[in-house]
Amino acid sequence: MFSTESIQDFYQRHSGSAIQSGVINNAGAGHFNVFRRENCSTKTSYSRRDFYKVSFIIGTGKLYFADKWIYIDSPALLFSNPLVPYSWEAISGEQTGWFCLFTEDFLQHDEKTTTLSDSPFFRIGSNPVYFLDQQQQEEATVFFHKMEQEMSSDYLHKFNVLRNYMHLLIHLAMKSRREAIFERNINAGTRITELFFELMERQFPIDAPDRKIVLRNPQQYAYALSIHVNHLNRTIKQATGRTTTEHIALRITKEARALLVHSDWNIAEIAYSLGFEYAAHFSNFYKKHTGLSPAAQRKNLV
Repeated sequence: MFSTESIQDFYQRHSGSAIQSGVINNAGAGHFNVFRRENCSTKTSYSRRDFYKVSFIIGTGKLYFADKWIYIDSPALLFSNPLVPYSWEAISGEQTGWFCLFTEDFLQHDEKTTTLSDSPFFRIGSNPVYFLDQQQQEEATVFFHKMEQEMSSDYLHKFNVLRNYMHLLIHLAMKSRREAIFERNINAGTRITELFFELMERQFPIDAPDRKIVLRNPQQYAYALSIHVNHLNRTIKQATGRTTTEHIALRITKEARALLVHSDWNIAEIAYSLGFEYAAHFSNFYKKHTGLSPAAQRKNLV
């Protein structure tokens, strides 16, 4: 299983030290930073990030998603969505380039009419890879160099400048002419099944009443894995003998029982954290799957 990587986790892994909570919102609205790729691992495992990421990849390698992969054989921009798990495996010895990580609040700033998840670059199911020609590679290099310079400056409005460079990178990708061609994984069924359970488990345990799970039905899981829901349902049924809906219900029930027995949250708080709009809906769900109401479960404490 793998867990969600937060910005704090990233800095701990990247530099060996965490950042102070107040520095997370270093841009006033959200967080932004830029790094060189040669300082990072050449192989990453599947994980979810709590931040968006734009990478300028120089060096060959394979990018793996749930049921497909792509060979990066020339410089490219990669737009990573926090909800879509992926892994990277470097092939060439030399890996250079840059990447910047940021939160949605940073890039949106005053543009609150749409969310990044609706953007054609970060929308789940869209193409995240854009190959660059020689001129575009030179432009991307200039943009990232300038972002590094701005990050180290004390200019009062530097994050406004950095937002502009981010938008220029997006426009650079829009000009890309080489289409990214993905290959299907031979063991796609096994990989999809593993990722389904990993996506499920990394939502738990819930450690705060105001932390609400995001994925609650097969459609949402399929969306996060960039596959059709029928494909997901068929794969999970063939691999486990149970439906996707049954697995989700079992895991939510397990978490609900743990919260009822081991936490002092009220039933409405538990219902909210598990994605139920009304406490009554949660009570009906729990009784259906356990034979006990939440209140009765709490009295039994077993």
